[in-house]
Amino acid sequence: MNPDNVERSQAASRSRFIAKNAIVVGAGIAGLTAAEALADWFERVTVLERDRMPDQAVPRPGTPQAWHVHGLLVGGMRALEELFPHLGEDLSRAGAVPIRISQDLREEFANRDPMPQRDFGMVAYTMTRALLETTLKQRAMQRSNIVFRQNLRVLGILAGPDGRRVTSVRFADAEEGSREETLPADLVVDASGRGQLTIASLQSMGRDVPDETEIGIDLGYTTAIMEMPDDAPVDWKVVLTHANAPHSTRRGLIFPIEGHRWMMTAAGCGGDRPPGEWTALLAFLRQFSTPTIYNAVRNSTPIGRMARFGFPHSIWRHFERLTDFPDGLIPIGDAFCRFNPIYGQGMTVAAKEACLLHRLLGARASEPDPVEGLGRAFLAEAGSLIETPWMMAAIPDFAYPHTSGKRPPDLENSLRFSKALSRVAVRDASVQKLANEVWHMLKPRSVLQDPAIMRQVEAEMTEMAGA
Repeated sequence: MNPDNVERSQAASRSRFIAKNAIVVGAGIAGLTAAEALADWFERVTVLERDRMPDQAVPRPGTPQAWHVHGLLVGGMRALEELFPHLGEDLSRAGAVPIRISQDLREEFANRDPMPQRDFGMVAYTMTRALLETTLKQRAMQRSNIVFRQNLRVLGILAGPDGRRVTSVRFADAEEGSREETLPADLVVDASGRGQLTIASLQSMGRDVPDETEIGIDLGYTTAIMEMPDDAPVDWKVVLTHANAPHSTRRGLIFPIEGHRWMMTAAGCGGDRPPGEWTALLAFLRQFSTPTIYNAVRNSTPIGRMARFGFPHSIWRHFERLTDFPDGLIPIGDAFCRFNPIYGQGMTVAAKEACLLHRLLGARASEPDPVEGLGRAFLAEAGSLIETPWMMAAIPDFAYPHTSGKRPPDLENSLRFSKALSRVAVRDASVQKLANEVWHMLKPRSVLQDPAIMRQVEAEMTEMAGA
């Protein structure tokens, strides 16, 4: 057992568990991090998962998007290491690749030079989602009070007779017609990914369901894995080619994964989605605004099948706006907000939400009923946490006329601000560092409103308008 896990388990047992049973629905990134957060405070944490969980780092059937690039931002890595100390060492041993931000990244734009590759002392890791998920599961399994039950269908999250508090979860084996079972719980975390379990529970109690903000993007992407060539470029580990908005939705990303391989994802929206056949995909890549990705992979052959995935819309279920939310229930991760995957924010938000849950439980541990009001407190703070990554994705998404949803009233100014900020960052390393810290969820968007930065950006906007 990991020494840090032993120490934390002993510390929790010495202090006093706040309740007996917690249940986490879903064993993805959100569920695994939530289970780790709960294990310090509950005598038993049971994780219910629909899939059979593999021992090896391979995608589960219930996660078709796991075949594609998954970005873990620096803020997400730091949140994970708050819950799983020394996780970076585990990931490195398993084959994950450390990436210096942004020295190892070639970030490309249409009609201008790439972003300078400066080292800001921030490290992220690139790997398959399956490797990260497997590593987290192995760490969680070292906790004696976390129990995994797999190949199950969760049928409902149930409340007590007065409807004020969730008390149990009903489930059955994944096979149809199997015997149902009900497990009592002092707290249920819905990390199932869709939020429908929480919504159905609210409806069964006669409570309001949340409003939803939806941004229709009609995104499609294709991913190929290939051996990293012997003559791979030495001036970058990751290349990110931005779309030439609003004229083109085509964009792409290459990063290294375990096994000395590259994972390459190409994306586009609407009728300009990337194809699933290699020769046709190369032709798609060749029409990018810059040639780096095409040149890097044109002589390669994909390993195994190429994967395609469609993502119709981002959706934020505003649980944080509900004033009458039951005790003993918390939606987390994609169940709360599902982000456009092209920006790599989902895993980081889930990890930071799990840290928030851990902190709130610690602050309430001495109260007579620590779970009372916990859900409302969590949702309020998580809503604020979601705002920055949501807007960071929504603004560029709304640059395209086909994107559906309620556009921000100051959208055009926000788009000009973002473009001018990027140009200022080319000249000013301190601005580039700050923009990276915001993007990697280390600082809030509000820091970009600093008067000195605003003066530079406004001057750049004026120059752009004149040009």
